[in-house]
Amino acid sequence: MSKLVVVFGGSGFIGTQVVRALTKRGYRVRVPMRRPHLGASLRVTGEVGQVQLVQANVRFPESVDAALEGADAVVNLIGVLHDNGKQGFEPMHVDAARTIAEAAKRRGISAMAHVSAIGAAPTGANYARTKYRGEEAVREALPTATVLRPSIVFGPGDGFFNRFGEMARNPLLHGMFGFVPLIGGGKTKFQPIYVGDVADAVCAALERSDARGRTYELGGPATYSFRQLIEFIRRETDRNAPLLPLPFFVAQPIGLLVGWLFALIPFVDPPITSDQVTLLKRDNVAGSEAGVGTIQDLGVTQLESIEAIVPNYIWRFRPYGQFQTRQNPA
Repeated sequence: MSKLVVVFGGSGFIGTQVVRALTKRGYRVRVPMRRPHLGASLRVTGEVGQVQLVQANVRFPESVDAALEGADAVVNLIGVLHDNGKQGFEPMHVDAARTIAEAAKRRGISAMAHVSAIGAAPTGANYARTKYRGEEAVREALPTATVLRPSIVFGPGDGFFNRFGEMARNPLLHGMFGFVPLIGGGKTKFQPIYVGDVADAVCAALERSDARGRTYELGGPATYSFRQLIEFIRRETDRNAPLLPLPFFVAQPIGLLVGWLFALIPFVDPPITSDQVTLLKRDNVAGSEAGVGTIQDLGVTQLESIEAIVPNYIWRFRPYGQFQTRQNPA
């Protein structure tokens, strides 16, 4: 019988690709979800019966333990972008990671891939600090776990290129005062990584014995400044939304105010928060920490670029549709 991998966060943007990559490699996959009836689309990513959906909630350790029954490996992809009470940074990045790792240890599971983020550090933005503490919690409970830190992850349904594509299309409604903001002047560096390449890295982390207990930073084939990424989006969407460079000392109080206001509105994510402004003060590229591996070290060497992938899904933000000749060619 093929091995069973349990994927927490398997219904999310990265998770669906990880589930697909695992099924293609012949694994059986179990996806714990708070609402399994909403994950029916995951069943068709593999053969009949290859993907199993079960009810579990990471805030209840007994349900996590039950989800790991009979498993050979586990993947943790749980993460949030905004701090929001019971589904905030501390519960999701730290407590959930610890709960999953401790349950894996009790079950005798040594193969675990824990997906964190580039920039995870003991100081800085709360997002980065909780990602770091989540890594530490996993390491303490299961020293053989592999930590993966991706940069911005792109692909159909991503939260970066789609978000700023929408902002370029309608900066008055989705931007800031009719502008696309460039926090810190847009100088922060990023190394976007394709979601399919991240999925391959997760599979490699589970399969390679030399990956046990190590940390890897996952970056794509090229590095860009935040301004370059926004200009790329404007070119590909054929939109001329005006840019608004904002120094950090100006953006910080704006993020604080906007975050506070949106905290009063349930189920709506703020366009910017003070924590995100702090996060942008550090470059988001691989290879910044000594002793940390790269995606190439995991054997994933054929990496997709944003130029090859992103235009295939952000065309929907163009004013003329997918096939009409561009009005403002680069």
